[in-house]
Amino acid sequence: MEIGGRRALLTGASGGIGDAIARALHARGATVVVSGRRTEALEGLAKELGDRVEVVSADLSSAEGVEALLQAAPDIDILVANAALPGSGLLDGFSTDEIDRTIDVNLRAPMQLTRELAPGMKQRGSGQLVFISSMSGKIANGGGSVYSATKFGLRGFAAGLRDELRGTGVGVTVVFPGFISDGGMFADTGIELPAYVRTRTPRQVAAAVVRGIERDRGEIDVAPLTVRATGWLAGVAPGAVAAVGRRLGSAEMAEQLAERQRPKR
Repeated sequence: MEIGGRRALLTGASGGIGDAIARALHARGATVVVSGRRTEALEGLAKELGDRVEVVSADLSSAEGVEALLQAAPDIDILVANAALPGSGLLDGFSTDEIDRTIDVNLRAPMQLTRELAPGMKQRGSGQLVFISSMSGKIANGGGSVYSATKFGLRGFAAGLRDELRGTGVGVTVVFPGFISDGGMFADTGIELPAYVRTRTPRQVAAAVVRGIERDRGEIDVAPLTVRATGWLAGVAPGAVAAVGRRLGSAEMAEQLAERQRPKR
């Protein structure tokens, strides 16, 4: 579908990846409703972009927050569900509330937003639903079970939904970023990756979102070839992939992520 002239709702717009997606959609001519918890950052983005930007403060960890966002952003043609919590760490290190909050933001909110917005898109015969997952939605490692559960869930939801909406004019896209530099949850940790691990940028994630909308691509990986290949292998031999990951230090990496991302749970 053409992005120009459309009305797009972007969640998690106050982060590095969300910022890049907002700019890309706006550059394509969309009116962008940017939402998130950091209103000051959203207003700064809106001021910089100028017209065709609306700011809606929203906390998607509650049903009330999702409903308030829907009330403030009617008649949406494009949904980009980008908001997420890291959910890193061993399962027994989470409280009940922390698990619920991660599921609520990462999975429940995108599902509920879709349930409310998709009927209008179907009625108009046009729309696109975009979900920002993660390569952790294809490759699961110890120390990331909660996060992977939400991202695997998002992939399954989108795959089923894409089949449900076939022929209606409404498309569904899932984007799977790997390690992202210069912005986003991983970049915010400041952890240095081994030299052999390559990263991608928020702008590349944003370009994938645009490509998914314009071409109705079902799934797009934003990661180096080695990581994309590992994602495919994980679907065939998950145990072997996990074992290789442990040898390469995935457990130590998960421990560092958990420590630095704990305040964001």
